[in-house]
Amino acid sequence: MNRTMNPVHEATTCAVAASAEIIGAKWTALLVHDLSEGPRRFSQLEKSCSGISPRTLAERLRALEQEGMLERRSYAESPPRVEYELTEKGAALLPIIDAMREFGHSWLPCGHDHS
Repeated sequence: MNRTMNPVHEATTCAVAASAEIIGAKWTALLVHDLSEGPRRFSQLEKSCSGISPRTLAERLRALEQEGMLERRSYAESPPRVEYELTEKGAALLPIIDAMREFGHSWLPCGHDHS
């Protein structure tokens, strides 16, 4: 008996795993949710993700930028201003994040609210 997965199942598993890897990284859902309200500066994101270290925030933003989820824009002002904004790909995560939040509110005991 052939125990290998059929190609359709394999593709689905791969897609789910890849999506889970992105959205499961700590802070990603919170950052994407924040950025859904418009462009944000580093300091604004740092405030809304209380407990995140500047180094971790920089790493998460860089990873999301590399994934094509957000765009980093620099403005030649004095002092220089940098803003982060969701791309179309990043915005496509929002329904998934909303569904996760609804599931969490309905089914999981949670000591804090990230809505």
